[in-house]
Amino acid sequence: MKHTIAILVKDHPGVLARVSSLFNRRRFNIDSIAAGHSEKKGITRITIVTEGDEHILEQIFKQLNKLVDVLRVRDLPRETSVERELALIKVSTKSVDQRTEIMQLVDTFRGHIVDIDKQALTIEITGTQEKINAKLKLLESFGILEIARTGKISLSRGAQRILN
Repeated sequence: MKHTIAILVKDHPGVLARVSSLFNRRRFNIDSIAAGHSEKKGITRITIVTEGDEHILEQIFKQLNKLVDVLRVRDLPRETSVERELALIKVSTKSVDQRTEIMQLVDTFRGHIVDIDKQALTIEITGTQEKINAKLKLLESFGILEIARTGKISLSRGAQRILN
């Protein structure tokens, strides 16, 4: 079972490395990891997607809470949270007609063209992992040159906050 874990940490050098090495030492796999500033100065939010049963999730929580710079750890169940991923996709364009077709397709799935070149278009799309995978499938026939993905980020629904 996949779990999305939100971790609030003090914004100090090496914290992300300590969190990820904890997963490595305990042989917990990280499916995706994203980190960035939170709404509070000096606090970073790390979102990790991992797989495991309730026992493994409990062990992850215990180990994370032992780290000095960790302030709060929460599981974000899919049904009570909002999740998104960002992907940049560079697609080959061999002709003007093909470029037009790709641009219409991108417009249909509410993506954005962020760079245009004679041989390639760079597309920005956001959504759930499943939606991004489906959009990638549509673009495969044109020739995907490169992909960069953020990994999942997530917030609980409503006014609930992790840290007060």
